[in-house]
Amino acid sequence: MSWFKEERKTSFIRTFCNNVIKAGQIPKHVAIIMDGNRRFAKKVKCERSKGHEKGFEKLTEVLEWCFDLGIPEVTVYAFSIENFKRSKEEVDGLMELATQKFDRLMEEKEMIMKHGVCVRALGDLTMLPEELQRSVARVVKYSQNNTKATLNVCLAYTSRHEISNAVKLMAEGVELGLLKASDISESLLEKCLYTSHSPHPDMLIRTSGEVRFSDFLLWQCSYSSLSFLKVLWPEFSVWDFYGAILSFQWNYKAFKDATESCRIKQTQAELDWELQCVLDEMAGVSVSVSNGNGHMPNTRSAFEQNGTTTEEIPLTNGYHGLQTSIHNVEELITKPCIQQRLETYRELKQSRIDKFLAHLENRQVEYLDRICPKRLETYRESKQVRIGKFLAYLHNRQDEYLERMCPKLCNK
Repeated sequence: MSWFKEERKTSFIRTFCNNVIKAGQIPKHVAIIMDGNRRFAKKVKCERSKGHEKGFEKLTEVLEWCFDLGIPEVTVYAFSIENFKRSKEEVDGLMELATQKFDRLMEEKEMIMKHGVCVRALGDLTMLPEELQRSVARVVKYSQNNTKATLNVCLAYTSRHEISNAVKLMAEGVELGLLKASDISESLLEKCLYTSHSPHPDMLIRTSGEVRFSDFLLWQCSYSSLSFLKVLWPEFSVWDFYGAILSFQWNYKAFKDATESCRIKQTQAELDWELQCVLDEMAGVSVSVSNGNGHMPNTRSAFEQNGTTTEEIPLTNGYHGLQTSIHNVEELITKPCIQQRLETYRELKQSRIDKFLAHLENRQVEYLDRICPKRLETYRESKQVRIGKFLAYLHNRQDEYLERMCPKLCNK
């Protein structure tokens, strides 16, 4: 089955509903836990593989609905690391189905470019069979420069694995000398997640009636609008989808306020931490990550040197700012010597972070090139061209045969 639906006229009621919904705030990023394929198969008394096939068909419909409403990014939970615990027969069937669908998507590359879709695969892809890795890599590499819409497919993914992997990457960066321990922050951790190129989801939909995240985008969905629907994924209708979006619009102000409040707190915490690091450097104290008990090096001398007193030794929880009552902090920050040191510190920190992120990006590019080298891709493209010419040759032979055997009918 094709990933792209044939263009057809939308019903009047659908067009009307789309226009009504577009009058409100449209989510820019929708995350979906596609749950209920196996229960659907049991309900209609068919094989599990048929249930998963129906689930894929439903995904193509939902992508069409998102396109109609102008939703630019969708993330779907296709295969969890926990799913490897299922029977070998079912896992092998899912891997085969995924390979077929990604190969099919590559066959429709003209449509990928027409719609400007960027396809990303999120998860530990090394856990997947090599054939599936190659199929995924081909699509990801081909569509990576598209910007009109984004489809994130989570394969061999869990959020805990994603977060622990991000922590390991930062630790590796410190070990390689690309980062300092003091560079580690929430914002840097976010840049190390699989979803680093995407905004956080505005809304999350889960079908089948289960009311849990199942280890999906735990970090990213902290302030997302949640919709848990009592409908199996293959039976998910456009009206269910409209209802989820209306729920998002109804709660949009609260969602927006919570997100903005979180952003302000995170920014302030990072600014406080940078000031702490600068003062520690001025005091000649080595800056390090908290040892876990909440205490940081004594920076009293740094404050005293700059004519500022403290009522207590600055404390931190490892990142989230100065836990102290410091007099005239605003005056301290506005002092030229402090400003200059703070600016220099930020520039050096940003330079280290940029190099570290470039290192991660190069690793990803190297992985894709290794799994799907250019020579292999060029061979496949030339092979496809040869096959196309051969099929056209057979078609022409058939036409010539019919014209030779029945010229009058052909002329008519």
